[in-house]
Amino acid sequence: MKQTIVTLSCILTFSFPAFPQKQVRQELRKGNKEYKQEKYTESEIAYRKALELNARSGDVAYNLGNSLYKQEKLPEAFEQYRAAASEEKDKEKAATAWHNIGNVFMSNKDYQNSIEAYKQALRRTPWDDETRYNLALAQKLLEDQEQDQNQDQDQNQDQQQDDNQEQNQDQQQDNNQDQNQQNPDQMQQQNTDQILDAMLQNERDTQERVREQQMQQQQQRRTGKDW
Repeated sequence: MKQTIVTLSCILTFSFPAFPQKQVRQELRKGNKEYKQEKYTESEIAYRKALELNARSGDVAYNLGNSLYKQEKLPEAFEQYRAAASEEKDKEKAATAWHNIGNVFMSNKDYQNSIEAYKQALRRTPWDDETRYNLALAQKLLEDQEQDQNQDQDQNQDQQQDDNQEQNQDQQQDNNQDQNQQNPDQMQQQNTDQILDAMLQNERDTQERVREQQMQQQQQRRTGKDW
């Protein structure tokens, strides 16, 4: 990632409004001085004072956006860059504002909107290699982001299927346990019935053997003659 993704890609603008006002110039110069010394809070204060005196200054809005960006006040920086882009008639200055709008979106990992912002900048300065690089990077990061989202979605679906399968298995186990854990009286009755059936069967078997023995004895008496 190039340094311009996390820092400002453009130097401060020193042009002034068309209707010079002494106090506006003073605050703008003061803000520029503080910014160069990396006193971003102080530069923000000076730029805001200048903006109060001339709310339609694209230069002041842009520089204020830079100070806010350095303080990681990204939503506020975005508003100032957008104001600068809309107010600025100079194509190159408008392009720098759009470039830094793209940087704000990149910082928020909003790659789709950063792509659109960099395209806006390139429509005004198509020769800007730095913006072209950032555009290509944003497109690659968006592609990676979409792939990761698709993988996460597939993993969530697989996990849901596993959870459903496990839930079904647990339900089946619960049903089997319910079947095994029947009413004790009912189980006792079933055991008693089984014992009675076995006793009756044994008795029938015994009676059958007795009848067979009696028949054999009778047969022997009929066939056994004394000579």
